[in-house]
Amino acid sequence: MVEPLLKLSGLTSGYGDVQVLWGIDLEVREGEVVSIVGSNGAGKTTLLRTISGLVKPTGGSIVYDGNDITGDRADTVVGQGIVQVPEGRCLFRGLSVRDNLLIGGYLRRDHQGINADLEMVYSIFPILKERETQDATTLSGGEQQMCAFGRGLIARPKLLMIDEFSLGLAPQAVERLSEAIVEINKGGVTVLLVEQDVVTAFELASHGFVIETGRVSMSGSTKELADDPKVRQAYMGI
Repeated sequence: MVEPLLKLSGLTSGYGDVQVLWGIDLEVREGEVVSIVGSNGAGKTTLLRTISGLVKPTGGSIVYDGNDITGDRADTVVGQGIVQVPEGRCLFRGLSVRDNLLIGGYLRRDHQGINADLEMVYSIFPILKERETQDATTLSGGEQQMCAFGRGLIARPKLLMIDEFSLGLAPQAVERLSEAIVEINKGGVTVLLVEQDVVTAFELASHGFVIETGRVSMSGSTKELADDPKVRQAYMGI
């Protein structure tokens, strides 16, 4: 049996004396789009930040591509191919679209490869090419999210973790970004998607996890989860 690309076992973490995650078990297989859904405050963002090395785990393990990366620094995690597109986009004010994108390659030294990947990002999001000299923080919300996606791709991820990409965006922008996630995944990038819009998340992903109060309460194929009465009532308003 092929080992998962990412495997979390009994993962616990939090902030100081406040524990947020309580024994998370989760697997992501290479080539998948996997969604994590749950209400506000359930621990979804803390989970991604713990995998990314931004929050230190207090217990359990994180195994990625066969290597134990539990407690590794964030730059080490990025260097191994795990890249996070953060909630709220976190673009740098005063820097152009192009410069914000290039920040994604700060660990890379292959300048030709970076330039090739920049053109790849522009092919996925042509509007970014048109706006490449514009201050990235003056873009529309959807365009800023495209820039955040692009910055993540410049880092050459093997696993791209995307946190709440649809938040505050118009339906048309969400649709375009959803199409981009499909395209990115078809290009060989595994995607771990945290998303409050459960319908969108389940449309994009093949497998899902429901997190409640820092614990995985349910998991399975997104079709199974979407058909579950508890999920439909709690998260889909059906």
